[in-house]
Amino acid sequence: MTVATLLPSPVTSAAPPAPTLTTRELYERLGEVPLWRICADPAPGTATEQDLLEIHAKTGRLFELVDGILVEKGMGYSESVLASMLIYYLQAWILPRNLGAVAGEAGMLRLRPGLVRIPDVSFIPWHRFPGRQVDLLVPIPSLFPELAIEVLSDSNTPSEMAQKRQEYFPSGARLIWIVDPRARTVEVFTNPTTSTLLTAADTLVGDPVLPGFSLPLAQLFAELDPH
Repeated sequence: MTVATLLPSPVTSAAPPAPTLTTRELYERLGEVPLWRICADPAPGTATEQDLLEIHAKTGRLFELVDGILVEKGMGYSESVLASMLIYYLQAWILPRNLGAVAGEAGMLRLRPGLVRIPDVSFIPWHRFPGRQVDLLVPIPSLFPELAIEVLSDSNTPSEMAQKRQEYFPSGARLIWIVDPRARTVEVFTNPTTSTLLTAADTLVGDPVLPGFSLPLAQLFAELDPH
């Protein structure tokens, strides 16, 4: 069983015909994500940003684009709750200081041609935006998050997260938080391979991207407790 190979494609046109890749190779290329998250139509290796936008418009489903392959974003209700609470706490710090824009789990970002990622939460300072403003006519801006937050769902794999770190940091990210709702931990990365694991007894801080920001993780994870 084979699928189209993984070659970078122009932003608005289909990738050229290419040799085939086995399902196993595709599985490994995408960080061992479950195969049900990989879109078969358009065929892997041929998808474009336009395909990504059209599927979202028609179905509401969110996909990331990895070198011509559409990979559905893993997300669930509890993950969305934590992501929205992180947005709330971040905005409470960022808005009064007019530091930049915080986006949620539908905020598509083009890290390079052929690579569109959607952090569950992202922060981009205003100086990264052309004209220091959000362009309402651009659905997928060519911007990188200085802070990217991924809230783990059941279908996320360690290999997938490692691959995303290898994409975010070279693109310009300075800080990544990997939030695990089940373990109630946050793994803080300042480069692709070095991390600090925080538990619910610890306090999350925004250095070096948001100096002064702090959030007790017991306060964040309390959203998952009985009310």
